[in-house]
Amino acid sequence: MATLNIFASHYLLITIMFFIRVLLVLLFLLCSDLAVGQENFTGYLEPGFSMNYGVATNYSHNWELAQRSYFFDGDFKLKARQLDITHFSKLKIGYDQSVAFGVRYRFRNVFETDEENELRFTQQYNFKHQRSSLRYGHRFRAEQRITPSLTTYRFRYRFAIDLPLNGEKLDVGEPYLITSTESLLSTARTKVPEYVLIPRQGSKRAKVVP
Repeated sequence: MATLNIFASHYLLITIMFFIRVLLVLLFLLCSDLAVGQENFTGYLEPGFSMNYGVATNYSHNWELAQRSYFFDGDFKLKARQLDITHFSKLKIGYDQSVAFGVRYRFRNVFETDEENELRFTQQYNFKHQRSSLRYGHRFRAEQRITPSLTTYRFRYRFAIDLPLNGEKLDVGEPYLITSTESLLSTARTKVPEYVLIPRQGSKRAKVVP
């Protein structure tokens, strides 16, 4: 009887996970259709180069160079918007926790003369925990965006769930589905605080992170 109960519980868990995966895929497709169907469409192209390397067993660096261009509906000529140079230092403080500090310089005035360049500092705390094949991630981030005319303080919280699309365990090289939502509080001395909720969905392949 005990063996039968274990088998039934395992089968029920697999069935539930299957329906969760189907639901997430359908939600992702629905959100994609809604995004494409909007009027006054603006498209963005942001190629970038990123380099990660470990300094110690629990300490790593990330450098990134990214450039953003955009185009409007009916006018497909790309227009450069900005160039970002970013550095992040991450320190693991446990098996599932880490803290990080980042600095970014954004060149805007070179491409749009009415805009200002920006210096951004970022402080981050991240932790993850797993139940069955679902992995939950929590990220808390504070940012200071500094321009010659204004300093903006931003506070962000991101909640993410990912699960493997093959089997119950995520292995390197296998596809997996990830969905996340992020809340953002932005405030500065000369403007009213803004609160934004940002949903995200997507699918990726698992990779080795140094």
